[in-house]
Amino acid sequence: MRILGIDPGLQVCGYACLEADRDTERLIEAGVFKTSSDLSIEAKLNQIAEDVDLLLEKLRPGMVAVEQLYSHYTHPRTAILMGHARGVILQRCAQAGIEVKSFSATRIKKSITGNGRASKEQIQKTIQTILSLPQLPEPSDVADAIAAALCCANEVSNILVGGASPTLQSQK
Repeated sequence: MRILGIDPGLQVCGYACLEADRDTERLIEAGVFKTSSDLSIEAKLNQIAEDVDLLLEKLRPGMVAVEQLYSHYTHPRTAILMGHARGVILQRCAQAGIEVKSFSATRIKKSITGNGRASKEQIQKTIQTILSLPQLPEPSDVADAIAAALCCANEVSNILVGGASPTLQSQK
């Protein structure tokens, strides 16, 4: 199954497309798409929608994985702005008829490393190992998108196998 992970952002969105089967995951493509800082919020959202449409058409995923919103009480505005970008992504996936799975940051980390409080560096190193990448996935937006896609692949695999452990087993 082809899974597209997207790390939503108003300025930068990370994305990663994986081909996943029962025991292997292969990275097809990963990168970022950006909006210009001088654009209005509505123009940024429109650009995100266009970029998501292009990704969905080009990569043809069977499923999309995104991180759920988390709001820290000291920065509620960040979650609100992120929610705009995430909403556009969800709407474009719905319009294309593609199922979306949402995961909390803690769940993604636990699925990838076995530790729900893993650091960014731990996540990057684990992703590098799982996918046999020559270097750490960067920037962090790309690593977060890969992690969301891997978490989704793990959940889909567990459903197919009948509820195995939530930690990825396909270390290469």
